[in-house]
Amino acid sequence: MEKKIIPCLYLKDKKLYEDFSDTKVISESPVDHAIMCSNGGADMLILFDQSYDDASHEEALHIMREICRSIDIPVIGAGNIKRTEDVKKIIYAGCKYAALNLAKQANVDLIEEVSKRFGKEKIMVCADAEEQILDSLKLIREYSGSVLLLDDKVVDSYKGLKLIPVTDTASTDEACRLLKNECVLGISGKFANENINSLMSIKKKLYECGIDTCIFKSPYRFEDFKKNSDGHVTVVVQDYRTNEVLMVAYMNEEAFNKTIDTGIMTYFSRSRNELWVKGETSGHYQYVKSLTADCDMDTILAKVAQIGNACHTGSYSCFFNEIVKTDIQAVDPLKVFENVYNVIMDRKNNPKEGSYTNYLFDKGIDKILKKVGEEATEIVIAAKNPDKEEVKYEIADFLYHVMVLMAECGLDWTDITKELANR
Repeated sequence: MEKKIIPCLYLKDKKLYEDFSDTKVISESPVDHAIMCSNGGADMLILFDQSYDDASHEEALHIMREICRSIDIPVIGAGNIKRTEDVKKIIYAGCKYAALNLAKQANVDLIEEVSKRFGKEKIMVCADAEEQILDSLKLIREYSGSVLLLDDKVVDSYKGLKLIPVTDTASTDEACRLLKNECVLGISGKFANENINSLMSIKKKLYECGIDTCIFKSPYRFEDFKKNSDGHVTVVVQDYRTNEVLMVAYMNEEAFNKTIDTGIMTYFSRSRNELWVKGETSGHYQYVKSLTADCDMDTILAKVAQIGNACHTGSYSCFFNEIVKTDIQAVDPLKVFENVYNVIMDRKNNPKEGSYTNYLFDKGIDKILKKVGEEATEIVIAAKNPDKEEVKYEIADFLYHVMVLMAECGLDWTDITKELANR
């Protein structure tokens, strides 16, 4: 089982703090910090909501939602849970798990109910004392997926539980000791938080100590590739979300090995005749999402999370000098959805006289909901007939009105597809 390294972030007043004490701000931009953790090699993220009233709680949920939209790793939402509705809001914000605090009897009373409603696999518990766990042991085993342990004391009575210690230790040796326990899924707290800028290196050290961590392990060595006359391999770089081609560069053996070790794209600069960590000067790093060799083993396709722009001109992609072009009708389903949604958003932001879309926005949510309901009914009626063309037309009409509803509610296709992927 791969053991996970999990930064723990404490959210209050739109800022991230080092711990519960609210004494040290580690970031005034929670979303950017979460993206840095995700790109840097974090396996999961814990977000503790430390809001103090309903307004700040809603604000924290909004930030939580933006974080979940912006990163690709699972998020555990914890803190400020008082009722079932709070668990629902955390899960609907995009968190894969909601963690209930066993120090609060009201949370203990909620565990069975929310487990049955949202699924045991989505519910975690949070404890800072052994007696809290032992008092609720049967409840935890039956209705919870795992335990956030707010100390590093893993005792025999926890056998069979799945634990994530949130520890104050920053020691690699102590982290190894904890992670070697078969009950421990991963480690969070100070160890993860203080190594955010070197998570891949830390995970490699743990791997070398016998801990199975999620690091890049290539089945190929550089000598397996066919090199050009300079001894380099060509690398084509794509945005992992959009598949847009960003740039072409080259790797020598050192660049290849460093890319695998760090998870940051590293090339060999032919003009400077030196190793080149993309973004080291500009801050426009490229974080590896996948590396794939072609059939001839002479080219690598790199899919990356691009920070800033890939091109030295300031363009996002190096490929912008159009030579020839024909009108191409998009056939990628998601791209079609995105294109139509973008037109709808443009109408919302830049109203056009006579536009049916603007008519719906002007009439408001009740009219939009009425149309969604009508179009859903039209699908049902059409499906009772043998003509698939009619069904196709009605589904397209329905999806258009659903997209108008999405725009009205502040959702886009990223929200929808990510939610579907989490199911």
